[in-house]
Amino acid sequence: MPHQRFRTYNAKDANPGQAVDYDLAMAVRAGDRIWLRGQTGLDLDGNFVGAGDAAAQAENAMACVRTLLEETGSDLSHIVKTTIYLTRREDREAVYAVAGRWLKGVFPCQTGLIVAGLAKPEMLMEIDVEAVIPTAAD
Repeated sequence: MPHQRFRTYNAKDANPGQAVDYDLAMAVRAGDRIWLRGQTGLDLDGNFVGAGDAAAQAENAMACVRTLLEETGSDLSHIVKTTIYLTRREDREAVYAVAGRWLKGVFPCQTGLIVAGLAKPEMLMEIDVEAVIPTAAD
Protein backbone atom coordinates (compact mmCIF):
# COMPACT_ATOMS: atom_id res chain seq x y z
CA MET A 1 0.00 0.00 0.00
CA PRO A 2 1.46 3.42 -0.87
CA HIS A 3 1.70 6.13 1.77
CA GLN A 4 -1.57 7.90 2.42
CA ARG A 5 -1.57 11.55 3.40
CA PHE A 6 -4.47 13.00 5.37
CA ARG A 7 -5.52 16.66 5.62
CA THR A 8 -2.84 18.00 3.32
CA TYR A 9 -2.01 21.70 3.31
CA ASN A 10 0.72 24.14 2.34
CA ALA A 11 2.77 25.85 5.06
CA LYS A 12 2.21 29.27 3.47
CA ASP A 13 -1.51 28.98 4.30
CA ALA A 14 -0.73 28.27 7.96
CA ASN A 15 1.90 31.02 8.18
CA PRO A 16 0.57 34.15 6.45
CA GLY A 17 3.21 36.75 5.74
CA GLN A 18 6.09 34.29 5.99
CA ALA A 19 8.21 33.15 3.06
CA VAL A 20 7.41 29.46 3.46
CA ASP A 21 6.07 27.27 0.69
CA TYR A 22 6.08 23.54 1.25
CA ASP A 23 3.47 20.82 1.27
CA LEU A 24 2.61 18.98 4.49
CA ALA A 25 0.05 16.58 5.92
CA MET A 26 -1.53 16.39 9.35
CA ALA A 27 -1.24 12.60 9.28
CA VAL A 28 0.62 10.03 7.21
CA ARG A 29 -0.14 6.34 7.07
CA ALA A 30 2.47 3.96 5.67
CA GLY A 31 1.38 0.35 5.87
CA ASP A 32 0.27 -0.20 9.46
CA ARG A 33 2.18 2.80 10.88
CA ILE A 34 0.79 6.29 11.48
CA TRP A 35 2.57 9.53 12.23
CA LEU A 36 0.72 12.68 13.25
CA ARG A 37 1.83 16.27 12.96
CA GLY A 38 2.53 17.66 16.42
CA GLN A 39 -0.77 18.69 17.98
CA THR A 40 -1.08 21.95 19.91
CA GLY A 41 -3.74 24.50 20.75
CA LEU A 42 -4.54 24.77 17.04
CA ASP A 43 -7.75 22.95 16.21
CA LEU A 44 -8.15 21.11 12.91
CA ASP A 45 -9.58 24.25 11.30
CA GLY A 46 -6.58 26.39 12.28
CA ASN A 47 -8.23 28.24 15.19
CA PHE A 48 -6.21 28.64 18.38
CA VAL A 49 -7.71 27.21 21.58
CA GLY A 50 -6.48 27.82 25.12
CA ALA A 51 -4.35 30.97 24.96
CA GLY A 52 -2.29 31.07 28.17
CA ASP A 53 -3.68 27.70 29.37
CA ALA A 54 -1.46 24.67 28.70
CA ALA A 55 -4.10 22.21 29.96
CA ALA A 56 -6.72 23.60 27.56
CA GLN A 57 -4.20 23.37 24.73
CA ALA A 58 -3.48 19.74 25.69
CA GLU A 59 -7.21 18.96 25.74
CA ASN A 60 -7.55 20.37 22.22
CA ALA A 61 -4.43 18.53 21.07
CA MET A 62 -5.72 15.17 22.31
CA ALA A 63 -9.15 15.72 20.72
CA CYS A 64 -7.35 16.39 17.42
CA VAL A 65 -5.20 13.27 17.92
CA ARG A 66 -8.35 11.18 18.34
CA THR A 67 -9.94 12.63 15.19
CA LEU A 68 -6.81 12.21 13.06
CA LEU A 69 -6.25 8.64 14.21
CA GLU A 70 -9.84 7.73 13.44
CA GLU A 71 -9.48 9.26 9.96
CA THR A 72 -6.42 7.08 9.32
CA GLY A 73 -8.14 3.88 10.47
CA SER A 74 -6.72 3.68 13.98
CA ASP A 75 -7.67 4.98 17.43
CA LEU A 76 -6.18 6.15 20.71
CA SER A 77 -5.70 2.60 21.97
CA HIS A 78 -3.14 1.97 19.22
CA ILE A 79 -0.79 4.81 20.15
CA VAL A 80 2.70 3.40 20.66
CA LYS A 81 4.77 6.55 21.31
CA THR A 82 4.16 10.10 22.43
CA THR A 83 6.54 13.01 22.79
CA ILE A 84 5.31 15.97 24.80
CA TYR A 85 7.06 19.32 24.40
CA LEU A 86 6.53 22.03 27.02
CA THR A 87 7.76 25.61 26.99
CA ARG A 88 7.23 25.98 30.75
CA ARG A 89 8.22 23.28 33.23
CA GLU A 90 5.43 24.38 35.59
CA ASP A 91 2.83 23.18 33.04
CA ARG A 92 4.08 19.59 33.16
CA GLU A 93 1.63 18.29 35.75
CA ALA A 94 -1.43 19.87 34.11
CA VAL A 95 -0.52 18.73 30.59
CA TYR A 96 0.41 15.21 31.67
CA ALA A 97 -2.85 14.93 33.60
CA VAL A 98 -4.80 15.68 30.42
CA ALA A 99 -2.75 13.27 28.29
CA GLY A 100 -2.99 10.63 31.01
CA ARG A 101 -6.77 10.87 31.11
CA TRP A 102 -7.03 10.45 27.32
CA LEU A 103 -4.53 7.56 27.30
CA LYS A 104 -5.66 5.67 30.41
CA GLY A 105 -4.89 1.98 29.89
CA VAL A 106 -2.95 2.54 26.63
CA PHE A 107 0.62 2.44 28.07
CA PRO A 108 2.55 4.12 25.22
CA CYS A 109 6.26 4.89 25.41
CA GLN A 110 6.64 8.56 26.22
CA THR A 111 9.30 11.24 26.11
CA GLY A 112 8.88 14.66 27.70
CA LEU A 113 10.97 17.69 26.81
CA ILE A 114 11.22 21.27 27.99
CA VAL A 115 12.00 23.50 24.99
CA ALA A 116 12.77 27.17 24.48
CA GLY A 117 9.79 27.67 22.17
CA LEU A 118 7.40 26.19 19.64
CA ALA A 119 6.20 27.31 16.20
CA LYS A 120 4.03 30.13 17.52
CA PRO A 121 4.61 32.09 20.74
CA GLU A 122 1.14 31.29 22.13
CA MET A 123 1.85 27.55 21.97
CA LEU A 124 2.75 26.26 25.43
CA MET A 125 2.80 22.57 24.57
CA GLU A 126 2.86 20.16 21.65
CA ILE A 127 2.09 16.45 21.54
CA ASP A 128 3.71 14.27 18.88
CA VAL A 129 2.10 10.86 18.31
CA GLU A 130 2.99 7.62 16.55
CA ALA A 131 0.43 4.86 16.28
CA VAL A 132 -0.29 1.62 14.44
CA ILE A 133 -3.18 -0.14 12.86
CA PRO A 134 -3.24 -3.61 14.34
CA THR A 135 -3.17 -6.64 12.10
CA ALA A 136 -5.49 -9.60 12.55
CA ALA A 137 -2.70 -11.38 14.49
CA ASP A 138 -2.37 -8.56 17.06
